[in-house]
Amino acid sequence: FSQATTAPPKKKPDPVTSETVVIWGLRLWQVVGIFALFVLSIIITLCCIFKCRIPRTRKEIEARYAQRQAAKNYADKLDTVPPLEELTDIPGAQVAEEKKEEEVPTVSGKVDKAQGKKDASKGSKKKDGEK
Repeated sequence: FSQATTAPPKKKPDPVTSETVVIWGLRLWQVVGIFALFVLSIIITLCCIFKCRIPRTRKEIEARYAQRQAAKNYADKLDTVPPLEELTDIPGAQVAEEKKEEEVPTVSGKVDKAQGKKDASKGSKKKDGEK
């Protein structure tokens, strides 16, 4: 048997509504709004940093596939092209080594080369005079 008491019945807790204070004096709707903004800002930031846009139509998917295939084919063909030196050689022209000897890359090299020719011509004159 249960005993009947004269104590007042226990008070039921207030129902949770949007105006219920949850934490730090903020109401429930404010906490939910702040949380939603936080999650949305993270999603937007990640979408801006990483290119994660999903194509929406079949045409876009096919266009991207065709673009990737064209880029791959272009890269493959570019690998088969010979180096520029091989393309610019003229048949019957001087050998590359002879060209290198004739070419002087710097001004000081040109001066040294000119002085070398002068010294060589003076040396040949001395030899002629000595004989």
